[in-house]
Amino acid sequence: MSENAPWTHSRPLAEARARRAQAIADAGGIEKALASGALPKVVDTTLSEAIILGLLRQEVRAFVGVLGHGSTEVGEVLRIYEDAGLLRTYGVRSEIEASHAAVALRWVTGEKAAVVTSIGPGALHALAAAIVPASDGIGVWYLFGDETTEDEGPNMQQIPKHEQDLFLRVCSSMGRAYTLHTPWAVSTALRRGLNTVDHPHRAGPFFLLLPMNTQGSPLPDFNLDELPRGAPPRLGAASDVGDVYGGAAEVLMRAQRVVVKVGGGARDAGPELADFLELVDAVAVLSPLASGVIPYQNPRNMTLGGSKGSISGNFAMEHADVLVAVGTRFVCQSDCSRTGYPEVENVISINTDFDDVTHYGRTLALVGDAASTLGKLNGVLEGRAAKVSAPPSSWMAECAIQREAWDEFKAERYNRPTLFDEAWGCEVLTQPVAIRAAVDWAKANGAVSFFDAGDVQANGMQIVEDDRLGRTFTEAGASYMGFAVSALLASALSERPFYGLAITGDGSFTMNPQILIDGVEHGVRGCVLLLDNRRMAAISGLQLAQYGAERATKDSVVVDYVAWARSIQGVQALDGGRSPGSVAVALDQAKAHDGLSLIHVPVYFGPDEFGGLGAYGRWNVGNWCEATQALRHRIGL
Repeated sequence: MSENAPWTHSRPLAEARARRAQAIADAGGIEKALASGALPKVVDTTLSEAIILGLLRQEVRAFVGVLGHGSTEVGEVLRIYEDAGLLRTYGVRSEIEASHAAVALRWVTGEKAAVVTSIGPGALHALAAAIVPASDGIGVWYLFGDETTEDEGPNMQQIPKHEQDLFLRVCSSMGRAYTLHTPWAVSTALRRGLNTVDHPHRAGPFFLLLPMNTQGSPLPDFNLDELPRGAPPRLGAASDVGDVYGGAAEVLMRAQRVVVKVGGGARDAGPELADFLELVDAVAVLSPLASGVIPYQNPRNMTLGGSKGSISGNFAMEHADVLVAVGTRFVCQSDCSRTGYPEVENVISINTDFDDVTHYGRTLALVGDAASTLGKLNGVLEGRAAKVSAPPSSWMAECAIQREAWDEFKAERYNRPTLFDEAWGCEVLTQPVAIRAAVDWAKANGAVSFFDAGDVQANGMQIVEDDRLGRTFTEAGASYMGFAVSALLASALSERPFYGLAITGDGSFTMNPQILIDGVEHGVRGCVLLLDNRRMAAISGLQLAQYGAERATKDSVVVDYVAWARSIQGVQALDGGRSPGSVAVALDQAKAHDGLSLIHVPVYFGPDEFGGLGAYGRWNVGNWCEATQALRHRIGL
């Protein structure tokens, strides 16, 4: 055997890596190892090891993905450091699944993860799924293999053009990205990534592109103190230059009908928001990302608003004269494609992003942290005459009537649990009833609910009645089908395991069914609740509403999902039956199972109004565009 065989040549390197990893483990972490001298500050290392050490210093301990020829060197470092107990690697069957699981881990528990892929298609799969953290403001690392830097000829799976840095350009369109063409730039790359994934107000994905020939490049005498740590600080309250707080208070004191739109950027501002609503006699309309920031039971909570909103939420939007927008980026469905506030005369916007805070005209912009800014504004308001008196104001009374109408509307549908469905040839549960049974069970059993995109998501966000943040997670920013079932993997990645319930439709599930295998492999304890109406019902419904006909959103193929799940050893497969009680019984059986379960529930699709919760706003889509756009320009906000 040649003395130059790669595995012979790399043995000293592997041994040095193993010694460093063990020293860190024995010391109880990289900081303690450096402080004690157990890990020398200056070491001979490689780019790939420096990256892993840098991520460990940032407390990234979960690495999930699909390794390939573009990531074997990184995979080797992960192997050695996992053997020392410093991190965990999770090989899965889809880069999309890996991305969704990493997002869910950060979203639910706050723990950080890195998605690792090869070059080419694998990276592009993960990139497509990265629209979720980009849309929802969640920090996730992505380590992508990339083409070599010496341009010796086309690398297999690179973008087939004779140009440089094509993947860098593609990834930079989704978020921030860095190519480690020069190995000694690793510290700068890691700092930019840290500032992105740990951004205190608008986190997102960071794409670290690793050319195959630089991953193993030596870094002699590398100073480990160059590996960055420490997240960027939060902004405080908005500045008061020009007495903007006093100006905002004057607007609010004069207003008769104040609505507060609560976006994902207000998730940490619950107490301040509740006080603000009382001080200015306002009602709140929530986005799906903010469900639970104030309890559903709060009489000033008008629940969801927008094109898939609620009776009460859309009433408040339609009739308000002042809008206070807190931490929202005005997604088309959330603000009815900029037509949601036709009577608003003034806007007060609180945000950390200059483009978002000035989205509407006639805006008084407060650029700062939502909780701090609201707290400071509350202090100014408390020094003025209170607007709220003992009897409810006419605005509050009108909104309360609409909120009661919404609750009654939902109750009517819950009281009609089944309808005859032509596809099933029998009475089956409606989606609202099935979802209500599931979220009630989840709340009673401390489970975390994830909603998949499609009709399940649309009904789910109208149904949930969260009393606090963290009960339900609705990926509404990108509306990525298959997110919920993939998110279950996060319960196995987490150092603080939780029981996850993925509420999904047949369309979403068949896009990402690999959780049935990966969930067993990695020890997921959770449940897939599959609501099967044998179609993409959200789009079928939209087609029927717009054009009176549907096309290419269903098929005639009958799938036995229970048999499919049962064919995978370790998955418990259950029939959810035809009643809310049978769904709850199946969920109890699922939780008693030490592993992953799938419950199949046939659900109704058809013209009966009791089959869903309806839509209440406008949307710039299909043949509605012309009228919606014309209204927007008439409003001129």
